[in-house]
Amino acid sequence: MIHRFKTAKHATRQSIEIFVDRIEQLFNSMDPSPFHEKDLDHDAEEFIVSWAQEYHRHDPLVLRVHVNQYPTNADAPRLIQTAIHNYFSYRRKLNRLEFKRLLKQGRASLVIGILFLSACLLLSELLSRKEHGTLLTLVRESLTIGGWVAMWRPLQIFLYDWWPLRRVGHIYEKLSHAPVELRRPASGHH
Repeated sequence: MIHRFKTAKHATRQSIEIFVDRIEQLFNSMDPSPFHEKDLDHDAEEFIVSWAQEYHRHDPLVLRVHVNQYPTNADAPRLIQTAIHNYFSYRRKLNRLEFKRLLKQGRASLVIGILFLSACLLLSELLSRKEHGTLLTLVRESLTIGGWVAMWRPLQIFLYDWWPLRRVGHIYEKLSHAPVELRRPASGHH
């Protein structure tokens, strides 16, 4: 169980500090992958990413992991850094795929929306040449509104949905290269 999280500003690097009892608590215990390919624990990932989002995109980061039961393996700091970098590199790749999928969906929605809007406006124009009446006016206006409503989804994708994905992708990229420091807790920390 992760005991406590905090962040601090040190010199030019922003630090994200995590306090755990054992290093294994950073990683998903259900993941059977080799250590350097393990997934981070969901809570640890969420914490790290949320703090990274608090800082400016260009601020350099360092991840400091304070461990009560410090690993005896002398290679542990390098292995842990590699595992964390691999995990965030993997998340960045998934984010890129999601971004590409969103843009592909946006293009398909745009084509469908434009075709539907064009058909609705054309039909509305044809109906305007007929006799005028309340029902005919209602149908014409409904076609115009319906055509524009069909444009809602592609506009949402291209105006709003892409940039949060892009921002998280930049964070994953930054975290995949951020230095990871393994530390023994200061005396008196529980």
